[in-house]
Amino acid sequence: MTLQQHTPDQQPQHGNATANDHVRFSIIVPVFNRPDEVDELLDSLTRQTMRDFEVVIVEDGSQQPCEDVCQKYVGRLPLHYYAKANSGPGQSRNYGVERARGEYVIILDSDVIVPEDYLKAVDDELRREPCDAFGGPDRAHPSFTPTQKAISYSMTSFFTTGGIRGGKKKLDKFYPRSFNMGMRRDVYNKLGGFSKMRFGEDIDFSIRIFKGGYRCRLFPGAWVYHKRRTDFRKFWRQVFNSGIARINLYKKYPESLKVVHLLPAVFTVGIFVLAILFLESFAAFMFVDVFKTYTGDTHLAKVGMAVAVAPVLLYSLLIFLDATWQYRSPKIGLLSIRAAFTQLLGYGSGFVQAWWRRCVGKDADENGEFEAYKKNFYK
Repeated sequence: MTLQQHTPDQQPQHGNATANDHVRFSIIVPVFNRPDEVDELLDSLTRQTMRDFEVVIVEDGSQQPCEDVCQKYVGRLPLHYYAKANSGPGQSRNYGVERARGEYVIILDSDVIVPEDYLKAVDDELRREPCDAFGGPDRAHPSFTPTQKAISYSMTSFFTTGGIRGGKKKLDKFYPRSFNMGMRRDVYNKLGGFSKMRFGEDIDFSIRIFKGGYRCRLFPGAWVYHKRRTDFRKFWRQVFNSGIARINLYKKYPESLKVVHLLPAVFTVGIFVLAILFLESFAAFMFVDVFKTYTGDTHLAKVGMAVAVAPVLLYSLLIFLDATWQYRSPKIGLLSIRAAFTQLLGYGSGFVQAWWRRCVGKDADENGEFEAYKKNFYK
């Protein structure tokens, strides 16, 4: 293993590596203040049944570095550690790929755990049907907290946006996500790596893969355990920025916006309309039937409240039953209701705000993009 401190202007180094060194896969992991998660990821990589790989850890200006964690794996993994100034995950991935030696590069988030046959599944798919780029789905590990499992459910279920993102047959063609994606290293270099977008940079990259005429596939068997956010406040910030990113992508690639991407915004507007209907109906019921302020029939008010509440209750019941059946836990079923509404309303709210600012108000920063929660996104 090489443990090296670098500044961005230094040339790539590989310790004892030579120009003739070659590996099948280079696993690139950008890290920001996640030493415990890196430990779990590296531990899972030691159990891979396929051994033709290297790991490149890129410390992205962390205040809680993982260098000591990486030191534990000396002699256990072909591991390279680089520390640099903060530049965001996309640029850190580029930094790592510049120092990689693999025929293929695999991008993983630091909060994933890989099953022991992960690389074998990737290699088997590539040998069975070669392609230029690929990605895999994610799952919830049994050790995850109920909140993490509920968030994982909301991000993968067909009843939320799992049908848009997911790991099965898609409503649209498959776009790999940066928590679990890979490609030939020469393709990565030809495309110039990840852009400087802070959110949505993986979709931006996937769009450029297709625009470049390269072939991209879903590898269903190459799945990972993905922790995602650990509480609902952080989850809201993440999905809110994802909604903003979709409009930022639309401004760069107008053809990338599909009908399915509008669904969370439609859901958000729908919930807002139902809330107004309920409040108006409830107010009418109270003033007529309780306060006797004026006379009238409360039937329409009751119907209005029922119409407003029924869709929300039915959708919540659907989520509860599906998540409870999937995890065999009513508690996770209840938490999944909150996770589903957090995801759809957060994404939809970010989408609507970005659409108003960038498509109506023409308000954007000097880079043509903006994001929310810059100062407290990770808090």
